[in-house]
Amino acid sequence: MIATMEPPHSTTQSAGYEYHAPVLSQEVLEALLPVEGKQFVDCTLGGGGHSELLLNAGASVVGLDQDPNAVEYASARLSVFAEQFRAVRSNFGEVRAVLAGLGIEAVDGFLLDLGVSSHQLDTAARGFSFQADGPLDMRMNPQGLVTAADLVNTAGASQLERIFKEYGEEPQARRIAARLVKDRLVRPFRTTLELAAAVEAVSPRRGRTHPATKVFQALRIAVNRELEVLAQVLEHLGGLLNPGGRLAVITFHSLEDRIVKQAFLKRSTPTLDRPEWTGPRENPECIFKKITAKPLIAKELEQRINPRSRSAKLRVVERLGLPHRLARC
Repeated sequence: MIATMEPPHSTTQSAGYEYHAPVLSQEVLEALLPVEGKQFVDCTLGGGGHSELLLNAGASVVGLDQDPNAVEYASARLSVFAEQFRAVRSNFGEVRAVLAGLGIEAVDGFLLDLGVSSHQLDTAARGFSFQADGPLDMRMNPQGLVTAADLVNTAGASQLERIFKEYGEEPQARRIAARLVKDRLVRPFRTTLELAAAVEAVSPRRGRTHPATKVFQALRIAVNRELEVLAQVLEHLGGLLNPGGRLAVITFHSLEDRIVKQAFLKRSTPTLDRPEWTGPRENPECIFKKITAKPLIAKELEQRINPRSRSAKLRVVERLGLPHRLARC
């Protein structure tokens, strides 16, 4: 969800993208094909940049976000679209219930722009970044029960090691976990800079990347259960798409992208084969066809203007229009 680049064809130039600008703007438009009469769900509303692109094309949009600041900002910014746009404060894992509550049975497209928004990242009080000192929070939903400080100060060394290794792919996970457990006996961790300094003491800076980068990513993912919710929601979004409807997902790191890639492969492979079978069999879960054989990435210009877009990958699938046993994936 991270970007700082002004998208083309915006009708709210004065509103700007100080909250959060959409990444891969043109690619998203070409993938989702919005036109008047189509209904979309922006599962990660943020500042409303992607929703605005869809609305400008004449489509209707339901925007979801668990961050009340995002819902308030986007609602005000997109108020000119009146009934064409509805914002709901909700985690996208609850999208089925949200649509049912709105009386919507199926839609023409879903967009998931994963990760933390520019506004969240740049607001020190949210505790997502070590660029400025702030409380060790990292909750996308401010009403969430567990903060990053809770994990750092109460989780055992083995649990912290697992979090850093699985969610951050941190090679120094064990040493960092041991150091945090030791240091918190003297004084609990309260701020982002305290945690960053402790990590740097174990793994000194080499190059431009801060040594605490992967630890902060891992804690954010754990606090918000990001990968768990993503895997769950990908299982049922296909059932909420109209035939020909599309599902587009933008990821920013390999853990997210791996989950999306595997989920799309599972639901877009027409036949399965196993050594113990006499021959290939129909895949009962095949409901998609792939639109992107390989993930789309930001063009050179966008990457140069907006370094945060360099890791963005867009994958897209389309809901088959016929029962899987009659359609070709």
